[in-house]
Amino acid sequence: MRGGLPSPSMKTVEFFALVFGVVAVYFNSREKIWGWPLGIVGVVLSGILFYDARLYSDLILHVVYFVLGFYGWYEWLYGGKGKSEKKVSTLSPQVLAGLILAGAVGVVLIGYLFDNYTDADLAYWDAFTTSFSLVGQYMLAKKKIENWILWLVVDTAAAGIYFYKELYMLSLLYFLYLGLATYGFINWRKSLRENQYA
Repeated sequence: MRGGLPSPSMKTVEFFALVFGVVAVYFNSREKIWGWPLGIVGVVLSGILFYDARLYSDLILHVVYFVLGFYGWYEWLYGGKGKSEKKVSTLSPQVLAGLILAGAVGVVLIGYLFDNYTDADLAYWDAFTTSFSLVGQYMLAKKKIENWILWLVVDTAAAGIYFYKELYMLSLLYFLYLGLATYGFINWRKSLRENQYA
């Protein structure tokens, strides 16, 4: 995409990033462990695309996603009591406030660095999605229900950025993520209630 429209090869990468991304989030929304390995494949494909589009914050985000993918995979399988399967739970108000503050600090720092020291486009918007996506991914790995609410905000911003950058399939992906985040919240709320009364 450098200097013009995406090449045919990048369009292919974009398409498969979309497919793996949607399927992975669908599995996550249903609390299915296969969301993690499929998500890791989607992350690699998206990282290639973001490098080509000069969205460096997103590229760094996807490197971290790659690591968090393995962390979340392990956590869902063995993060519960006695190394059992992890159950859906909620964040305490203090932890939630700390995570929001960490995300906001990340926006300022990442945005400043990329705005002043690289040729990154949309540095602060890119930093917003990067920083709060890290927070959301951590919350997802910990099976905290609030992750879906945060993803609604992040996905809305990301869909706009990618549309502006002419990454239309990725923009569509993030619009689909909005629906999946709503679906995930509904499913996880049912699981949370079942866990509370179990």
